[in-house]
Amino acid sequence: MNFISPKVDYAFKKIFGSEQSQAILISFLNAIIYGGHQIIQSLTIKFEYPDAELQLFFIELPKFKKTLSELSSLSDKWIYFIKEAATLDTIPDKLGEVNEIELALTIANQAEMTVEELEFVDRRAMMLQDEKGRITYAQEEGRKEGQITEAIALILRQLKKRFGEIPMAINSQVEALSLEDLESLGEDFLDFNSWADLEHWLEGRGD
Repeated sequence: MNFISPKVDYAFKKIFGSEQSQAILISFLNAIIYGGHQIIQSLTIKFEYPDAELQLFFIELPKFKKTLSELSSLSDKWIYFIKEAATLDTIPDKLGEVNEIELALTIANQAEMTVEELEFVDRRAMMLQDEKGRITYAQEEGRKEGQITEAIALILRQLKKRFGEIPMAINSQVEALSLEDLESLGEDFLDFNSWADLEHWLEGRGD
């Protein structure tokens, strides 16, 4: 067997939001929201709902490290399903003992899906991966930008402490340096004896 990933929006909707999904969704919500207690007995699945009445719950999948043999609670099993379903090739006994999870895996079984559905899931999965890549890149760029800002502030403080008020032209040149050059300047400026030495060093960065 091969299973589609519930982390793909189309797959999640198919598993938790189709006509046969009521029992699945009840079990999942009771597990995640109420710690496995059967608080929700029935529900109606709606695809439009007033934003003001929505309550959001977040599952931090990367922090969930339990293996299949370590699953004990209903919430453990549902989180494992969400995170690992696409890696399974059979329905493990540990998950199959929960009827609703077994049904969810049956719905997620690629063999039960049409070619068109599988192609759509693949496209959505690729779009999700691309979006993750963009987010990761933006986060990395943000961290790098923060490092550059801190390095500039540190270098400028050190230069001012050693040589006095910083000429505007030198200030601008330092602010334009890359993180690598700022790190080099942080080491080299200790050998400078005047602004002229720094100006010469900065000229070398433009070569």
